[in-house]
Amino acid sequence: MAQSASASSKSSKQEASASTDGRVAAPARSAPQKAMDKLGLVRDIDLALHLPLRYEDETRLTLLRDARDGQTVQIEGVVSDNRIEARGRRQLIVRLDDGTGEVLLRFLNFYGSQQKSWAPGVRLRVRGELRHGFWGREMVHPTVRIVSGNTPLASSLTPVYPTSAGLPQAYLRKAVASALTRAPLEELIPPELLPGRWPRLREALDFLHHPSPEVSLLALEDHSHPAWQRLKFEELLAQQVSQMKARAERAHLKAPVLSATPQGLRDRLLGVLPFELTGAQRKVCEEIALDLHKPQPMHRLLQGDVGSGKTVVAALAAAVAMDAGWQCALMAPTEILAEQHFRKLVGWLEPLGIKVAWLTGSLKAKAKREQIAAVASGEAQLVVGTHAVIQDQVTFARLGLALIDEQHRFGVAQRLQLRRKLESSELEPHLLMMSATPIPRTLAMTYLADLEVSTIDELPPGRTPIVTKVFADTRRPEVIERIRDEVARGRQVYWVCPLIDETEDSDQAADEAAGRASNSRPPLDLSNVTQTHQELGESLAGFGVGLLHGRLPAAEKADVMARFASGELSVLVATTVIEVGVDVPNASLMVIEHAERFGLSQLHQLRGRVGRGAVASVCVLLYASPLSDSGKQRLKAMAETTDGFEIARRDLEIRGPGEFMGSRQSGAALLRFADLNEDQGLVARARQVAETMLRDHPDAAQRHVARWLGQKSEYLKA
Repeated sequence: MAQSASASSKSSKQEASASTDGRVAAPARSAPQKAMDKLGLVRDIDLALHLPLRYEDETRLTLLRDARDGQTVQIEGVVSDNRIEARGRRQLIVRLDDGTGEVLLRFLNFYGSQQKSWAPGVRLRVRGELRHGFWGREMVHPTVRIVSGNTPLASSLTPVYPTSAGLPQAYLRKAVASALTRAPLEELIPPELLPGRWPRLREALDFLHHPSPEVSLLALEDHSHPAWQRLKFEELLAQQVSQMKARAERAHLKAPVLSATPQGLRDRLLGVLPFELTGAQRKVCEEIALDLHKPQPMHRLLQGDVGSGKTVVAALAAAVAMDAGWQCALMAPTEILAEQHFRKLVGWLEPLGIKVAWLTGSLKAKAKREQIAAVASGEAQLVVGTHAVIQDQVTFARLGLALIDEQHRFGVAQRLQLRRKLESSELEPHLLMMSATPIPRTLAMTYLADLEVSTIDELPPGRTPIVTKVFADTRRPEVIERIRDEVARGRQVYWVCPLIDETEDSDQAADEAAGRASNSRPPLDLSNVTQTHQELGESLAGFGVGLLHGRLPAAEKADVMARFASGELSVLVATTVIEVGVDVPNASLMVIEHAERFGLSQLHQLRGRVGRGAVASVCVLLYASPLSDSGKQRLKAMAETTDGFEIARRDLEIRGPGEFMGSRQSGAALLRFADLNEDQGLVARARQVAETMLRDHPDAAQRHVARWLGQKSEYLKA
């Protein structure tokens, strides 16, 4: 409303004040200014590119006699009465008459000054949803403006912007309009590189911020209007240019040249492995070996479905580096996953004379000091751990290869910290990132244009197919009976409970990275998983039922996992701490409770904990009604396919690229406007234009990236 907007404007004009030592302090930031800072609206260009979510039509008035209930309309009339009533709670009631009828305006949150301002006889212009209330037609919390008889209507649609608490629309609209007049919006893309019939950048932005009422709302909402096409292309071009620049800059960096030697550690490791590599594993091993032999740092993503054998590929890459006299570090997002890697690597490499160090936040002080000393001296050739690997006190003698598993679950700063662990101003370590969430091709073209991608597209022989069944939670007793049958036959079962506040991957990671004790956090609500553990323990009396969640002490988690792996426990009730890294071939049944609460890739990861042996396996998804549309889509996809690449494609369709890539926590620049499902043609065109601009117009290309990404382009170096 106008009053709140004027109040915000006044608060933003605070003058600098003198501090007690005589220095002049910076002007205090108002609440709206602080809110804009949080949204990243710092520069004029940031505001100019902050586009509306939707529009309101304030260009026309509707008479009450012509308006329909349920319709959002703008009406103008004279206040005939206002009063404060207490019907359960205080509310301000204003009666407005437009000459053809009356409407009640109801305000549950209001100021006393508003009752005075909207006194009888005052002319108001209001906009809101008209509905039929107990006392007649009404609007609840409409937008209100005091007008005179000749106050003009808006000449364009009114933008409604993405905002946050403390940042009123009126303040934001004024800030955007002002920034548009100052923002540097000169044309940076040569006209011959642009498709025809697109408006100039300034024209496109002016139009999208203030479209005329005659424009098709559908073209605005589905982003098909030429002005939207121009903005999406600009955004994609900035990302492609920044990715290509990152790749070009990396080509000038130096890394140790690592080569496998005949009969060396890599060959000896291949000789002791209890299985043969698949053709896909051999192919990606060769791709990685070629990269390690180059004097530039490898920057490669190794992707493969659940159970495709990425760990052994990483071990063979590490063997090449260690054989050349360099150290390796493997960092995983959770202690359970890191420990699974540690156990496998110790089993493979220690018999070959390789010392493997173990670093996590849960280590006792003395043990941690010993491990850190072994890393610093070079005695430990391979270091496996969680975020503790990148703590400041951890230094490497000669780090040649950094391995990051489930890379999308680490922040950009953390990935950069690991790469900087090589104590050399001239060399950088090679970097191999791993992910069990396959990246669709279009997404890889856009987000990973600076990465080489290796794909293991073949599962090892002997993996049994998993049958997925979707049941309503009303069939829970039937599922428990099926569990009884399985464990009676000597099989093992996972039961996964959702724990929305589970924090092992976030809070513990932050604590470890900062060197804090992870037991300082407040307790979690573990009722769901603990109640299920108790229920199954009673229903399956005589069989061992274990409990596992992220808040258990590390020693207790390790003990529970060891007992389950040995077969002492028949059933493991757990949260998503078992999402990755748990390998128990005898487990043949996975039950995921409240499956509708999980993401599609997470469901697929959890399902991958079974089907690891020779026994046919089943995954049961229990859901609670009613299901949302996206929930139905996720469960349907899980029932229809076990192909991780198809799962990834559908996940992209449901969630969008930002969520799929974990961009919020990784720091990668989100695509705010382009849609990778609908704009594949624009992606390809942007790649072509990016190459041309970097070759023929490098200054303009750099300014284009600065305009769109600002400092965010630094993230692409990770």
